Parts: sequence; structure tokens; C-alpha cells
Amino acid sequence: MKDQNTLRHKLSKLAPASKTLDLSPENRKVLAGLAINYAERFYDTLESKEAYNPFDESVNDLLNSSLGENGISADEAISFLEHKIISPGLNSASGRNFGYIPGSSLSAAAIGDYLAAVTNRYASVYSSSPGAVVLEARLVHWMADLVGYPAGSGGYLASGGSIANFTAVVTARDDAGLKGEDYSRAVVYLTGQTHHCVDRALNLSGLRECIRRYVPMDPSFRMMPEALNRQIIEDADNGLIPWLIVASAGSTDSGAVDPLVDIGSVAQTHNLWFHVDAAYGGFFMLTSEGKKKLAGIELSDSVVLDPHKSLFLPYGTGALLVKDVAKLVSSHAYHASYMKHASDEPGIFSPADISPELTKHFRALRMWLPLTLLGLKAFRAALEEKLLLANYLWVEFSRMDDIEVSPPPQLSIFMFRWIPEGGDPEILNRQLHDALLKDGRVFLSTTEADGKFYFRVAVLSSATHLEEAEILVQTVKDKITEISRKPG
Repeated sequence: MKDQNTLRHKLSKLAPASKTLDLSPENRKVLAGLAINYAERFYDTLESKEAYNPFDESVNDLLNSSLGENGISADEAISFLEHKIISPGLNSASGRNFGYIPGSSLSAAAIGDYLAAVTNRYASVYSSSPGAVVLEARLVHWMADLVGYPAGSGGYLASGGSIANFTAVVTARDDAGLKGEDYSRAVVYLTGQTHHCVDRALNLSGLRECIRRYVPMDPSFRMMPEALNRQIIEDADNGLIPWLIVASAGSTDSGAVDPLVDIGSVAQTHNLWFHVDAAYGGFFMLTSEGKKKLAGIELSDSVVLDPHKSLFLPYGTGALLVKDVAKLVSSHAYHASYMKHASDEPGIFSPADISPELTKHFRALRMWLPLTLLGLKAFRAALEEKLLLANYLWVEFSRMDDIEVSPPPQLSIFMFRWIPEGGDPEILNRQLHDALLKDGRVFLSTTEADGKFYFRVAVLSSATHLEEAEILVQTVKDKITEISRKPG
């Protein structure tokens, strides 16, 4: 009894401090109000804010920021967040962000994320949160219908394309029955435009020793099916194990869409797993033009799409679809005694059963809420607008003196470089890039093609419209003029 009284005394002393973790209604409203005010400032000033804010090493002072015993005020915390953490670097939500694959900041998706965090549903297992699991399954079925997969397909919402591609590689490996002794003879067919996360997926799945065949590309950076077919035949004749074809439906560098119909036919002829990385380009299937350009995607065995790219959602939203969901289940089967009551309803697979994640954020809510509130028509219009804007910009740059452009955009990405007479293009293009970063009005990322420095123009932000496109063109012109006038 004495020990119990001692414990009760200690517990009563700890309780007041412990209970402060749950904010009082008054403090909760204060913090929520400050957060909403900041969010509204962010949205209201998005058009006027720079696309890129240069920074120096002082940002690393964050490493020494205090995590004190007694905390700070809500005002101080939100101010610190706004000015010290969010401000430096790339403003990915800006409509003048044309770099990498631009991100968006849909307010409906953000509110969905807020509600997901507030309710904190355990979205991995049906028996724990049937609504969250069924909602994710509904979104997966919608995406499967979009790409043309039949009944019996399935998948899950991932954190992004990297983990989704990893899961696809693992599923393809297991479906082929590859063992460790086979890895050095297993052959993967891809191109120089394939996203690097596929290489990482092969390494992480134990296939570092596998053979990677980089299939030749046409002038538009697309895989050549005839060369693919010849290479597969040659490899099989040499005792290797042709296994996996990875095609791009919108590559990151150039936006290239491989000829999916022809590649799918080659895969079927040789009985290889056909995987399509449509992380960037997949949701252009919502448009008539995108559907034509991505024809053949339905022939794939698996496909990756990123809603945080061409569906304009916040970062951290990817998806994997597999034509035969039973293969995905087989690769991710597990047994744990404490999970024995986590059974599924017929036809509904818990994300924990078909993905590497056991603990899973309720990320379906950030996707479902904007789709439900705004309807598909709004997303379709935005995607059609991005396709047209990319073509508009390609024409504008192709008309500029001393500018070399890549082939016309297949979706919403193209490349260009400045090649003035009498100057070193490699040096001058890097100077142009530095000048654009210092200016900050627009942001462009860079890449290399055939060993040459190129700018990438990626049109995909929900906030990018004709006005932002014209600012991009004028800013590039201005900076070229400034550099050209400098002595030497």
C-alpha cells in the first residue's frame, strides 16, 4: 500500500506538466488562428513572392536553435517558422517555379492533411480504420480505371515515386522467381532517361549485380523498341535472364514518353515484366491529348503515378498500381502475432499487406478532399492548360536569338540552352543560371544532355498561367541582355 501511495503521489506531480501536451481550448484556438493567418498570408502573397530566395550559410544556425525545457510562445514559433524555416530557397508553390517537377499547394489538400493529422487514423489496417482503408482502395481503383487496368488490379498510396518504384521492382523480382544466384544474369532494360530511383530500387532490392541495358533512344529521347527487341534476343541467346523492362511515361529530364504500345508488345512476346514509370506524366491521362500520348500504358504489369506531381497535391503522395494485385500481396506477405486480428474484408487489401509500410499516414484524405470538392473537370482543365503553356513557351524560346531548344514537348517539359556566337555556351549558360537564381523571380532547374548544359522548363504548378509564362520568357531575355553587355 505504501508503494502504491508513493506512485500516486509521483503521478499527481507529473500530471499537470504532462497534460499541457494537449493544448487548452483557448491556446488551441490561438495557435490555430496564428497558423491560419500565416497560411492566408502565404496564399495571398504567392503571386508577388519570389520563386527562389537566395540564402547563405546562416540558415545552418537552425542546427543550434534551442529546444528548451519550457517552450516558447505561439507567436514566436509561427514567426520563426515563417521567416527562418520556410522562406529560404525554392518557393515550390510559386507559379513561376518551372524547375524540377513543380509542386503545388492546393488549399483543399492542405486542409485534408490537417484533418488527417487531427483525427490521426491508423490507415494501414482495415480492422483499425475501415473508412481510411476503403477510401484509399477507392482512389486506387479510380487510378487503375484511368490507366486501363482490369478487375483484379490493385495498389496503394505511397510517399512518392521512389518507394513505389522500389515496391514494383520487388514484386517483379518475386514474380520472376529470381534467387540470389540469378541476380548477376538478370537483365533490366531501360534508357538514359529512366529516373535514378529505379537504379536505387534495384540496389535496395538486392539486385545491385543485375545487368542494366541502356537501350538506344531516338532524337526525342524515347526508347527504340526495335533495339530493345534485338537486345533481348541477344541476351537470351547468351544465357542471360531477360527480366524487366522499365519505360517512361514522361521522363524527368526531357518529359519523354516512350512508345508504350510497341514496348508492351515486345514485353509480351518475350514474357518480361513491363513496368511504366508515369510518376510525372500519368495523370495527363485525364486529357484527350495525354490519353493518346500514353496509349499502351494499359499493357504494363505495373505503373507508378505521383498525385503530388500531375494531380497538384502536396509532396509525399505517390501511388503504385499492379495489374495482378495478388502478386503484390505475395511479395509483401508477413505474419505477426499481434496483428492476427487485422483481417481484411473480401476484395479490400489493407495497405500494410501490400506495401513496405506498417505505420501509415492517412494520406488518402489529401487526395480525396480536393477531388471531391472541385471535381475532375477542374483538374482536367488545369492539365490541358499546362500542355498548352508548355507548347506556347517552346515556341517563344525557339523564336529567340541564340537559343537552341529540344524537340517540342511531348507533355509539359522541354529543354533549351543559350548558344551565342563567339562565347563558350557552358560558361555562359552557368552564368545565366546564377543570374536567374540571384534575381529570384523565376526558377529553372538544369540538366545535361549529350554532355551539354541545358535548362529544363517544367510547366506543372497549379499556379502557373499565361502571365507567369510570359514573366519567364521576359526574365530570361533580360538576364541574357545583362550578361551580353558585361565586358569580356
